Amino acid sequence: MNHKIKSIRPFIGSKDFEISRSFYRDLGFEETVLDAKMSVFKTNEIAFYLQDAYVKDWIDNTMIFIEVDDVELYYKELQALNLPEKYESVKLTPIHYLDWGSECFLHDPSGVLWHFGKFK
Repeated sequence: MNHKIKSIRPFIGSKDFEISRSFYRDLGFEETVLDAKMSVFKTNEIAFYLQDAYVKDWIDNTMIFIEVDDVELYYKELQALNLPEKYESVKLTPIHYLDWGSECFLHDPSGVLWHFGKFK
């Protein structure tokens, strides 16, 4: 196959759809409501679908990696948003420095684990 792929958009679930929608808007994503149970969230070339659907095993095993150009700056900006104080289940984990690069972690209100990292 020799196709020019333009984007990838994962589907993620939410335990409480309204809280998750608010969280992702606070995180800086622009929301487009598709219907009462699904929205697409975008920033630059990144997009994902948020569903009003919760399957614990699925959510607990969902991880998304976003490559950023400066992990230290991104982590400081995440800290400034005070998301763990605003949303009960949200957890921000400091930067880990590894052989391949560095990353910090953010659990959304449902438990989806976001990695924000940079490769060496």
